[in-house]
Amino acid sequence: MYKGVPKRELEDRLARFYFTMNKLHPDWDTAVIFGKVNQYYFMGTMQDGMLLIRKNGQIFYFVRRSFERAKDECPLPYVYNMKSFRNAVEAVGTSLGNTFLETETVTLGIMERLKKYFIFDKVSPLDMVVLSLRAVKSPYEMEWIERSGKQHQYLLENIVPSLLEEGITEAEFVGKLYHKMIELGYHGVSRFSMFQTEMVVGQVGFGESSLYPTSFDGPGGAYGMCSAVPFVGSRERKLKKGDLVFVDIGFGMNGYHSDKTQVFFFGAKPPQEVIDTHRACIDIQTRIAQLLKPGAVPAKIYDTVMSDLREDFKLNFMGFGSRQVKFLGHGIGLHIDELPVIAEGFDTPLEENIVIALEPKKGIAGVGMVGVEDTYVVTPDGGRCITGGGRDIIVV
Repeated sequence: MYKGVPKRELEDRLARFYFTMNKLHPDWDTAVIFGKVNQYYFMGTMQDGMLLIRKNGQIFYFVRRSFERAKDECPLPYVYNMKSFRNAVEAVGTSLGNTFLETETVTLGIMERLKKYFIFDKVSPLDMVVLSLRAVKSPYEMEWIERSGKQHQYLLENIVPSLLEEGITEAEFVGKLYHKMIELGYHGVSRFSMFQTEMVVGQVGFGESSLYPTSFDGPGGAYGMCSAVPFVGSRERKLKKGDLVFVDIGFGMNGYHSDKTQVFFFGAKPPQEVIDTHRACIDIQTRIAQLLKPGAVPAKIYDTVMSDLREDFKLNFMGFGSRQVKFLGHGIGLHIDELPVIAEGFDTPLEENIVIALEPKKGIAGVGMVGVEDTYVVTPDGGRCITGGGRDIIVV
């Protein structure tokens, strides 16, 4: 039977939350959390509910559904049944004082309903506090991320080649891929914090499909199923000899993700230009990884690496045509897209045990997207890779 998040782990997270809030916002009174992933981070369960953390030490996890499951999964004595906000008022009163909310998550509708029951002296954003706490992984979290990384590497290097056959569509390939992922312990969903972002496994594209424009904020592309479902894979695009195969997918176990990309070439050896460009991306990844040390500033890493690239190489780097993204890597954990980001504007120094996916990639017209992505842990000796590291294009 599945064992939930240990009680001590949750207590440590709450203690870190109190320490950080008291340090950064000493005048705070109440933190209100609606995001289900953040609720899971602090309570070990993911329900339709509202978590209230008060400066005076009181903690209330009000749950609409499922109260029974929350009681079963959360080892802390803070779970209360809630049919409406009236039940919360009965427990904590109407005044919440100086309140911090997830302003990236709480909608105007939720806010208006809260105001019918509670009084706020001031409302401030909570998002960065929680995200900064989640960025630094505990030994418990690292164990699950490393398990994910190990299975992720095995999947892409050993299983994917056996799934590629002439005539298979992108959609059929993703279906077979998903089945194998579940067999390896995948938790079934690639979870993103980006607003209204949906993914089953990630981005998969044969040839030019991997360059096709999408709304997803990443270097790669994909035709997807249709305009209403612009991901998974095309039912029409079939694999043929000489195709590049771009597989950029997340993996995850027990809520925690790793991220990795592997490029394949089907039925033929890739042209030398493709090989050279791909290897250049591996070299860039290696260089960034060497800089992932405590105290390093993500924005400076980005500037250092980008300033050393040739101007001609920057063409179609990190996205094809005008669709280039402005980062080289991103944090990963309960979400695939977490803090920090290796990009301009991210000036908070790295800490040990932050986990970052590095993904230098470059589009090649008429061929597809080449490059790599792997997941690294920040250590005093530089980034330690937990997904195997970038490797050459695999010829199938």
